Amino acid sequence: MDAVVIAAATAAHAGLIAQAAAAAVPTFCEKPIALDLETTDAALEAVATSGIDLQVGMQRRFDAGYVAARDLVRSGRLGDVYLVRTAGHDPAPSPAPFIATSGDLFRDLVIHDFDAIQFVTGQEITEVFAVGGAEFPAFEPYRAFGDAGLGAGTVQLSGGAAAVFTAARHNPSGYDIRMEIYGSEDSVAVGWDDRTPLRSVEPAVEAPAGPPYRDFLDRFAAAYRAEIHAFVDLAQGRIANPCPPAEARAAFVAALAAGRSRQERRPVRISEFD
Repeated sequence: MDAVVIAAATAAHAGLIAQAAAAAVPTFCEKPIALDLETTDAALEAVATSGIDLQVGMQRRFDAGYVAARDLVRSGRLGDVYLVRTAGHDPAPSPAPFIATSGDLFRDLVIHDFDAIQFVTGQEITEVFAVGGAEFPAFEPYRAFGDAGLGAGTVQLSGGAAAVFTAARHNPSGYDIRMEIYGSEDSVAVGWDDRTPLRSVEPAVEAPAGPPYRDFLDRFAAAYRAEIHAFVDLAQGRIANPCPPAEARAAFVAALAAGRSRQERRPVRISEFD
């Protein structure tokens, strides 16, 4: 066996990572590593002890738009990053069996935004404030599990920038994933094209040609291919880890902070989890 790809249900991830570490084989695991921090850290301790490479599945790191935005930030062409805005809107609510095992809106969906914010800006998330609910009829299944069908919040970054995120499990216009970066020299957007499920009501502005993105497989097909090719390169020792465990853990802790913020109705600092 040369390598392991873990794409099982989230509850199985940590145990399978431990087995792969014991077998001393490079491993790819879909996010998140686990649904709680204690289990996550135990799995990462096994990885550290064995010395294997563990690449965590954050496919937006391999999307051409996010990579281009990261390159612009790194090059200085945007100047100082002032603000970031992200949107993550699913076309339809998930089935109840998935809701029961997904963690919550933040650990399952917004974790991608948290990782993308840190990946693109090069700054760490230091504080999160989040709200969310399931008051509308479309989100009734989420209420039964104590989850939120929609949410929004703010993020403070280590370099002084701030970010705003929105998330929803029901956007019947289509799958809508976007990021906007506002800097002192320029402003750019990721995910704005002829398939973006959003139309302007300004006169003489045409709607996107469409069709809108159906789901994450449709929107990120190329990124998923690039991600698994990168893992093959990692397993063969040709590249550095493109999504190391520490960075995936940071996004997960931000998601935990968002969940705590929603429950306790207050800003939550990342340092509370250290």
